[in-house]
Amino acid sequence: MSDFKYFKHLDDLDPETQYLVHRATEWLEHAYAPYSKFHVSAAVLLEDGNIVLGTNQENAAYPAGLCAERLAVFSANAQHPDKKIKKVVIVARKKDQKDLTPAASCGGCRQVMLESEKRQGVPFEIVMLSHDHKWVLAPSAASLLPFAFSKNNL
Repeated sequence: MSDFKYFKHLDDLDPETQYLVHRATEWLEHAYAPYSKFHVSAAVLLEDGNIVLGTNQENAAYPAGLCAERLAVFSANAQHPDKKIKKVVIVARKKDQKDLTPAASCGGCRQVMLESEKRQGVPFEIVMLSHDHKWVLAPSAASLLPFAFSKNNL
């Protein structure tokens, strides 16, 4: 995992990424997580500077919910089909807590980000808080899912 970069403090990240973390953190209040009480938000930065935000949306029929990353990436692709994704920032917080908590994207979200990356033909960075409370910057969705399923498998 030598391609990954780790940062001890939020202030160690570049200003653009810090801004995305702040936007995603503010957006956490829009999560609908009455079952898990685990709020997740994602900020997708497009090449033209637009930011598309998404939060997890749970449902009593658990498979019917949607993760923040998928909501944000799908929305970006639908609303801005001709714009490339530059960066995705993911943050999480347990309900009624102030501090962010580590959260890595699930396999389904990694697959969706990877396919979006393949569609646009250019990798994008993914930033999240690691289990040792460091900010991790992944250079691409492919780096998070090295043995991915693709249209070539069909």
